[in-house]
Amino acid sequence: MSARGLALGLLLLLLCPAQVFPQSCVWYGECGIAFGDKRYNCEYSGPPKPLPKDGYDLVQELCPGFFFDNVSLCCDVQQLRTLKDNLQVPLQLLSRCPSCFYNLMNLFCELTCSPRQSQFLNVTATEDYVDPITNQTKTNVKELQYYVGESFANAMYNACRDVEFPSSNDKALGLLCGKDTKACNATNWIEFMFNKDNGQAPFTITPIFSDLPTRGMEPMNNATKGCAESVDEFTEPCSCQDCSAVCGPKPQPPPPPVPWRILGLDAMYVIMWATYMAFLLMFFGALFAMWCYRKRYFVSEYTPIDSNIAFPINASDKGMARLLTSTLSPSPALPGEASCCNPLGVAFEGCLRRLFTWWGSFCVRNPGCILSFSLAFIAACSSGLVFVQVTTNPVDLWSAPGSQAHQEKEYFDAHFGPFFRTEQLIIQAPHTSVHTYEPYPSGSNVPFGPPLNIDILHQVLDLQTAIENITASYNNETVTLQDICLAPLSPYNENCTIMSVLNYFQNSHSMLDHKVGDDFFVYADYHTHFLYCVRAPASLNDNGLLQDPCLGTFGGPVFPWLVLGGYDDQNYNNATALVITFPVNNYYNDTEKLQRAQAWEREFINFVKNYKNPNLTISFTAERSIGDELNRESNSDVFTVVISYAVMFLYISIALGHIKSCSRFLVDSKVSLGIAGILIVLSSVACSLGIFSYAGIPLTLIVIEVIPFLVLAVGVDNIFILVQTYQRDERLQGETLDQQLGRVLGEVAPSMFLSSFSETIAFFLGALSVMPAVHTFSLFAGMAVLIDFLLQITCFVSLLGLDIKRQERNRLDILCCVRDPEDGTGSQASEGLLFRFFRNCYSPLLLKDWVRPIVIAVFVGVLSFSIAVLNKVEIGLDQSLSMPEDSYVTDYFRSLSQYLHAGPPVYFVVEEGHDYTSLLGQNMVCGGLGCNNDSLVQQIFDAAQLDNYTRIGFAPSSWLDDYFDWVKPQSSCCRVYNSTDQFCNASVVDPACVRCRPLTPEGRQRPQGGDFMRFLPMFLSDNPNLKCGKGGHAAYGSAVNILGNDTGVGATYFMTYHTVLQTSADFIDAMKKARLLAGNITKTMSQYGSSHRVFPYSVFYVFYEQYLTIIEDTVFNLCTSLGAIFLVTVVLLGCELWAAVILCVTIAMILVNMFGVMWLWGISLNAVSLVNLVMSCGISVEFCSHITRAFTVSAKGSRVERAEEALSHMGSSVFSGITLTKFGGIVVLAFAKSQIFQIFYFRMYLAMVLLGATHGLVFLPVLLSYIGPSINKAKSLVTQERYKGTERERLLNF
Repeated sequence: MSARGLALGLLLLLLCPAQVFPQSCVWYGECGIAFGDKRYNCEYSGPPKPLPKDGYDLVQELCPGFFFDNVSLCCDVQQLRTLKDNLQVPLQLLSRCPSCFYNLMNLFCELTCSPRQSQFLNVTATEDYVDPITNQTKTNVKELQYYVGESFANAMYNACRDVEFPSSNDKALGLLCGKDTKACNATNWIEFMFNKDNGQAPFTITPIFSDLPTRGMEPMNNATKGCAESVDEFTEPCSCQDCSAVCGPKPQPPPPPVPWRILGLDAMYVIMWATYMAFLLMFFGALFAMWCYRKRYFVSEYTPIDSNIAFPINASDKGMARLLTSTLSPSPALPGEASCCNPLGVAFEGCLRRLFTWWGSFCVRNPGCILSFSLAFIAACSSGLVFVQVTTNPVDLWSAPGSQAHQEKEYFDAHFGPFFRTEQLIIQAPHTSVHTYEPYPSGSNVPFGPPLNIDILHQVLDLQTAIENITASYNNETVTLQDICLAPLSPYNENCTIMSVLNYFQNSHSMLDHKVGDDFFVYADYHTHFLYCVRAPASLNDNGLLQDPCLGTFGGPVFPWLVLGGYDDQNYNNATALVITFPVNNYYNDTEKLQRAQAWEREFINFVKNYKNPNLTISFTAERSIGDELNRESNSDVFTVVISYAVMFLYISIALGHIKSCSRFLVDSKVSLGIAGILIVLSSVACSLGIFSYAGIPLTLIVIEVIPFLVLAVGVDNIFILVQTYQRDERLQGETLDQQLGRVLGEVAPSMFLSSFSETIAFFLGALSVMPAVHTFSLFAGMAVLIDFLLQITCFVSLLGLDIKRQERNRLDILCCVRDPEDGTGSQASEGLLFRFFRNCYSPLLLKDWVRPIVIAVFVGVLSFSIAVLNKVEIGLDQSLSMPEDSYVTDYFRSLSQYLHAGPPVYFVVEEGHDYTSLLGQNMVCGGLGCNNDSLVQQIFDAAQLDNYTRIGFAPSSWLDDYFDWVKPQSSCCRVYNSTDQFCNASVVDPACVRCRPLTPEGRQRPQGGDFMRFLPMFLSDNPNLKCGKGGHAAYGSAVNILGNDTGVGATYFMTYHTVLQTSADFIDAMKKARLLAGNITKTMSQYGSSHRVFPYSVFYVFYEQYLTIIEDTVFNLCTSLGAIFLVTVVLLGCELWAAVILCVTIAMILVNMFGVMWLWGISLNAVSLVNLVMSCGISVEFCSHITRAFTVSAKGSRVERAEEALSHMGSSVFSGITLTKFGGIVVLAFAKSQIFQIFYFRMYLAMVLLGATHGLVFLPVLLSYIGPSINKAKSLVTQERYKGTERERLLNF
């Protein structure tokens, strides 16, 4: 060979890696210490060595592909043990998908022990090492290149990317990749596992990815298993939850409902607009036709159109001649044949009149007896108030005991304990700017939000520590957070659960300041630790240089979406708020412990209120905050409510009197009578409360706030009608006072009885509602209205008689012992100014021919609009509205909606009785290997994939799947002492600890029967540690009920979270979707033979369940009330069926228009507004019934005249009795601090009174003038006969 050839050969030898034999190693055995307990491998370039016999079990367990021939490998037994230890965490996380773990083991087995290592491993750095025992010099392998096939890497990643980590509601790769799951891929996953900075690799291994030979190296490109493939004949493919390829296409949500539109506009708007136009066309067309008809048949075009011509409904006239005759004649209608009901109605009317006439005379003659009996009755009933119970528990206020949500809550509390109490802070740093973290030595810059500044974090930690040190006093005992907090690992770990970003740093200033670096650069600090922990919150330790724990001091993970707020997507480093939550144990059935917790919460609230730090803005709440603020709100608005009632009382006292002159002011005023009337109203309320308190029925705040207003409206109206009717009446010749008052009562009491009795029946039927608020209100309201009526026709009539006697004797009002020296005219009939206005001005104007059509058109138009927006009224109650505007809780709600990134937890509960020990029972529930594709866990997982539709935000934490991973014989988690068979924690180093189950094909299967129950209590008592992160104590200690003596599994739950819920519609939809999902799971499990129900439970369900049926409840309550009013009206009007229909139609219009006002004014439909709607139904009776009855008993000749008389006589009393009384009181409510008062009381009460007044005093008389019932001939004759020869006869024909 020439010199040139020899030189070229030497050059090639230097430039290219040396060719070695296919069976050749690069290392063998372990050498020096790298760090901690991690060691380097010893360099070795010879052939593989036979493995000692004591390593056969290990190689069969870890790398069964190498177990052939004489088992010659490039690793010794100690290297195999190290490999097993290092793979414990990946084993626990990934072995639920066998093909994934098979590929991962392939990667590490080839790296560690492959007999052909030299083909794909290239040592790039070594150092000498002297063995201290043998004094031999060896070589440490410090750096290595690992040539990995790109196809292998991608296939391994694809098999593992979907594997779940159930206890963290996240993907397993989130813990193994060093990055967020979404940012993880095949290359950066493998690079992270081989990077010594992760704290697990003893030296740097540089992976080089290629499918082609590179630099003389043949990449390791072993065959892989896809997640949809079986590893061997004993195992199945991965589950659908861990392998999307098994599931098929991702489920798609149903398309959203298409809005109902016509011509591109809302269909209801179009339909009601068209209907209204059609009505106007028909209505005005009919009027025009009648005008033409009148002009043809009558001499003068100015002859008024009588409504009997326009709409002769129920008319008894026969033929056109009689029609014309009745039209031309201004006299009463011609006698005709009375219907069969007319005599019956007259008889009933006469009976009521005679009964009330006799009773009124009796009350005036015997005031002492009546008043004594009334006071005794009031005292007896009101005495029940000593037994009064006020319901303040929100659950009892809003949820019926028999409701589904209430029963499910009771079941959950009984089996798992009540949901913990929550004390929470949302903290911002408004004066701190965003800063940028620059990783060293490489990496892109990372922005950090203001509250993640190191100085701010130290200040927040000081605040958190100060809160932990708060002490309270209860019964001379000191109460601390430690005494009441949730400590899931107690008694092994007494640390309180604190969901805070500072728990990533163990709530320690020194850990927060921990950093690794030199004089020039910082390699790792709190930034790197934060970025790691938010990606892998369930990691026991940071795999970076710091090696600090991520688990909280309480032993559980701190999920970033619970402790950070205001970030975008999953960029937690951009957070603009910190969320700190202190869960506190709840004690529904232990008053003593509950009050201890409340005492600490009181001190917590005071501390945070008084905490000052110019760098922090804090919004906060405690479990007791809402109750405290409601009480404060009620107390603050007491003054407003008192003024409201005072205004009404003052008006009533003054308006009842009829002052004829200034000189007789003190005689003619009726202040004392007005006060007496008000006291009667209040007494009826007290009696109602007392009677039901005797019965043990608790009252609510709604009852206390609403019923006095209601009874005042009903009672005052009746008082005005009675007093003003007397004032307009003239005593007949020879008639005594008791006879006159009896006759007056006989005239008006049937009308009072009609309104009061119909309201009472309507309210009592409303008590059939299952909504506690409506049920309780209806009971108390019905009784109060009934007692108020009874006291009015007894006590008030007697008091009215005494007051008239006082007036006739010229004695002063209030100071009744003082006599006015001037001789007065006594008590004479007189017409008040308001009565004269209604009779002479308002009634004639309203019932003019040109006004009436306008009224009908306007009111029907308003009704059409209200119907069009009926389905657009929002459902629910914004919880912030229940707070005063100046409340700190209002600020907290505002921050909650702005910064929160996780919804409330939801638990899918499997009722006791399901068989978890059988393979069939396990497959119905679990989500891992071999489980049904429609199992409980899998269905919840699928729902989480459609989070925008289902409002399930995360995959569920599954105790069953984690238990199966924990108990596997390959894992170091499940071990027992071989002598005692007691549990041995994975952190214990003791040769007496052996694995629970044998490493055989049978042992690798899931435990069943006795084995299942034998190891389950061990799993539930095992605390997570570095050797075993699957211990179930922290995550599942309360999730599984173990039956007595560990004989079986009782009720269990599988927890996940809802998506962020902000509006009532969100909460309602979330509950609806969760119940739908649970119902589908129950149905699926029943197909496999299970008879046990699955139901969802979240703490808010019990409050929002009412909204699932609020529409049905509203329709039921209002229709029931209307039906009751109709029946009572038909009976008490003497079978006037058509009059009852008109009355109910008018009330129905008021109710529909109330919905229109609710939509315009932003008032949602909920229990409070439903109570107001039921009340408005009752008050509407007061506005309408008196005028309707006055119309039916009128003896005038035409409908217009009868409507005018009814409006003249009753309109002024209704207007002064209800409208003016209520209007003054309602206006005052506008100044209440409470938003709920302003919205649900001021706005709804104002709408109630205005709509009632306009319909009762404007629309109803016009409607009666068109289509009112024909005159009852029998009633007309009886009326004329009764008043013949009296002044009343003149009034009948005014």
